[in-house]
Amino acid sequence: MTEWFTNAWHSTAHFFTTMPWQMWGVWSLTICLLLVGIIGSVVPFLPGPMLIFAAGIIHTVLRPESGMSTWGIVILSLGLVLSYVVDFASGAMGARWFGASRWGIAGVFIGGIAGMFFVPFGLILGPLIGGVAFELIFAKKQLHPAAKSAWGSLLGTGVGLVLRLIVALGMVATFFLDALVW
Repeated sequence: MTEWFTNAWHSTAHFFTTMPWQMWGVWSLTICLLLVGIIGSVVPFLPGPMLIFAAGIIHTVLRPESGMSTWGIVILSLGLVLSYVVDFASGAMGARWFGASRWGIAGVFIGGIAGMFFVPFGLILGPLIGGVAFELIFAKKQLHPAAKSAWGSLLGTGVGLVLRLIVALGMVATFFLDALVW
């Protein structure tokens, strides 16, 4: 019985003394950034897709032998751009679907940009307030149609969050496929 413990101890010691700790450190950092990036794609105050992109770049710089190819980084870049386009355009598209005028859509965009400075509530309230204000002031609409287009903005933002999560998961899948398979 003591021989088994001795062999197990020596095997464990050999495993830990020959382990490439740099590899484990880089992979741990990468996986943590990817997980926070996925969470950040739905939580308003975390830049999720940017963290996923940074994870791919940092992993490639620190561990080139298991890093991403040029095409993988290009695909991650396109995913990053797509996630921000979806993020900005979704509220305006929802408002347009519910009958917003050009002024209302401009208000949604301006409210969304202004709302980024008042995280996390500003990301939801900014497009709503901007859309209603521009519909009331510039498009000369009554409160009910202005509120309807603002509701469309909120609905579009919700759909945008779901699409942003899908894009973020696609970016993570691209990273793993490129780093481990291609």
